[in-house]
Amino acid sequence: MELRPCIDIHDGRVKQIVGGALDEANRHVSENFVSESDAAYFASLYKENDLSGGHVIILNGKDSPMYEASRTQAISALKAYPGGLGIGGGVNPDNAEEYLEAGASHVIVTSYVFRNGEIDMHALDRMVSAAGREHLILDLSARKRDDSYLIVTDRWQKFTSVELNLDTLADLASYCDEFLIHAVDVEGRNSGIESEVVGMLGGWNGIPVTYAGGIHSFDDLYLIDTLGSGRVNVTIGSALDLFGGTMPFKEVIEYCRK
Repeated sequence: MELRPCIDIHDGRVKQIVGGALDEANRHVSENFVSESDAAYFASLYKENDLSGGHVIILNGKDSPMYEASRTQAISALKAYPGGLGIGGGVNPDNAEEYLEAGASHVIVTSYVFRNGEIDMHALDRMVSAAGREHLILDLSARKRDDSYLIVTDRWQKFTSVELNLDTLADLASYCDEFLIHAVDVEGRNSGIESEVVGMLGGWNGIPVTYAGGIHSFDDLYLIDTLGSGRVNVTIGSALDLFGGTMPFKEVIEYCRK
């Protein structure tokens, strides 16, 4: 189990928000934390602590008046830690190369490769051609509906008809280098993990996968390591003391490295 650090950017600021509550159309954002430090500060901190495989996410949509401010922050983080962070949020074949040249290890996509609630294989092929499979992470973040976890797009507001399960991972693994999975219903709530999601991911023995959502204690990390059979990496946001939480950053690093 590896710690994969994160930097979430909204309105040009590093923030932690409640995952399912980002509704830019109505300007509603439920914030847990807003940092006084910029994105490059956190990128440099992760570099100093030899934490790779992290990600920086632009939470503003392209139609937001604050999108460019957030994008500028994201690029500054990539330049502060070349090769150490992937980037997501509005990524497409037209801008993938720019982000890679700015220092991104990977580009992260969800919405671009879905159309009308289904995987658009033509769009996925375009992303692979633009970025290269080795530089592509698929974000398959999901929310529960009835008895299934369905992948959600457009800043986690739109349900697709595609279920997050081992078959879906197997179908998509040949197109990307890693998977990033947010359990959106518990993202940013410090309420505990989605054990069903982690248990399912523990049955995956393919390309790397990172889980995020609800982690708020070392007991959660133990549970992820156990249910995930040691194969599931973790991202922690609001619970870290870096972002106003109670889990000491240095202790989390040491725990995961054990």
